[in-house]
Amino acid sequence: MPQIVPVILCGGNGTRLWPRSRADRPKPFLPLVGETTLFEASLARCPAAQGFAAPVVVTGAKHLEHVEAQLAAAPGATVIVEPAARNTAAAIALAACRLPEDAVMLVCPSDHHIGRPEVFADVACAAAALASEGWLVSFGIEATRPETGFGYLKRGEAIEGTPGFRTAQFVEKPDLVRAQAFLEDGNYAWNGGIFAFRVGDFMAELAAHRPEIAAKVREAVEKGAADGHRFHPDAATFAEVESDSVDYAVMENTSRAAMVPADMDWSDIGNWQALHDALDRDGSGNSVRGAGEAELVDCTNVLVDSDGPRVSVIGLSNVVVVIDGNEVLVTTVEGVQKVGKLSGAVNQ
Repeated sequence: MPQIVPVILCGGNGTRLWPRSRADRPKPFLPLVGETTLFEASLARCPAAQGFAAPVVVTGAKHLEHVEAQLAAAPGATVIVEPAARNTAAAIALAACRLPEDAVMLVCPSDHHIGRPEVFADVACAAAALASEGWLVSFGIEATRPETGFGYLKRGEAIEGTPGFRTAQFVEKPDLVRAQAFLEDGNYAWNGGIFAFRVGDFMAELAAHRPEIAAKVREAVEKGAADGHRFHPDAATFAEVESDSVDYAVMENTSRAAMVPADMDWSDIGNWQALHDALDRDGSGNSVRGAGEAELVDCTNVLVDSDGPRVSVIGLSNVVVVIDGNEVLVTTVEGVQKVGKLSGAVNQ
């Protein structure tokens, strides 16, 4: 089994969990579930004792301070400082160009919650084994509800002698009717954006399908400079890189796409209700977090998150209340997808 190199993609605009999450400190760097931040939890899921190499973190300059303040649990980590945001294909390619051709990369977003990290480690090893045989592997996260906010992976034929399957189709976010049909079909999984592939295989596929991205990223790395554990790609060259996701650029085009099933209590914490779902609740489905006190009377499925002021809620259901400094957010569960479009979230 080759050593697995975690590549942690770290950033965000701080809009979907506004006002707690902000542009200068987005959700990866917040302790939203438990005492550690989502970024710290991402690092902790990949310990050296289970065969993981020191991680490579890819982040922007504006988040570098947060990254380095939370790297204590990952000795030997390196940080690639993106000169500009160019989406996931370029971010992964930056890491690939700094690693040996035969290394297996485990690409992980830094802002997800995984309630069963031991399952994550097992799936990562299975994915790495497939990657070492030339497959480009996605984690196929078990779909537990008809979710319209995620892309899907359709399971193809089994890959003999492995727990993996060919990926028959990548599916964009569906409407509710299609999502329900996917759930009933049983052959569809959520695409959580977690991947495993050999460096050389990924770069070959990127060069085949997005040659300009591959060439420019490689040039930016060749012209870049190391500064201790940091690496700075050449900014002028990287500015010319096309912005594209790894799904569009590579995974939907390769003939070697595979998936491994992952039932690991996963959430992308993509909005306030997703966070509520990941938290412990009382018998009425309510949760209270943050430094402030809260009193809930005759309430069901209410989340209160206050950084100080006392919050009292009476007779409400399916509501989220957030207080952060001088910002107050009150939304129904149905409205959480619109939080990122509020002027306060957009105009930070």
